[in-house]
Amino acid sequence: MTGDVALLRGFAGDALVDDVARTAASAPFRHMVTPGGFRMSVAMTNCGPLGWVTDRKGYRYSAVDPESGQPWPAMPESFRELAYKAAREAGFAGFTPDACLINRYAPGAKMSLHQDKDERDFSQPLVSVSLGLPAVFLFGGLSRKDKVERVPLRHGDVVVWGGAARLFYHGIMPIKDGMHPLTGAFRFNLTFRRAQ
Repeated sequence: MTGDVALLRGFAGDALVDDVARTAASAPFRHMVTPGGFRMSVAMTNCGPLGWVTDRKGYRYSAVDPESGQPWPAMPESFRELAYKAAREAGFAGFTPDACLINRYAPGAKMSLHQDKDERDFSQPLVSVSLGLPAVFLFGGLSRKDKVERVPLRHGDVVVWGGAARLFYHGIMPIKDGMHPLTGAFRFNLTFRRAQ
């Protein structure tokens, strides 16, 4: 990984799992549809002032949950504090996210290589938190054809990237079957962003 990417092993605490559950109680996980009409294998929800959504109209941020018409749940203080501390540890001081996308991976679910580019300010980093089942993080370069590094991630690991690496392609290989004492048969991923 480059100097603009930090892997913080075991940086996130177990208490985040409870806040994921509380968030999902207000805005349940759902399988969104891509603009091309494909149902995503990963179930998603959001918290914070803005939430990332996808449907036939495209990828975008929205202040309201399209399923309920209500604002997304407030971002738990534990989430905000972790994102701030992880970004600072990685050299990106002063990061204040306004969006947290929560992905729920069941065994077999994956995330194809993609760029996070729906945000307005690419000077702000991305903070990605792994909870539950292990995963293999795919991290490439500015082109989809660039060589991809495979990085094993475990519960509590946090990856932060920004600067020259901010628009690097990344993804998740299919999750393998397993059971985690806190999350059961799932992996959760929290991605903190500054969308506006």
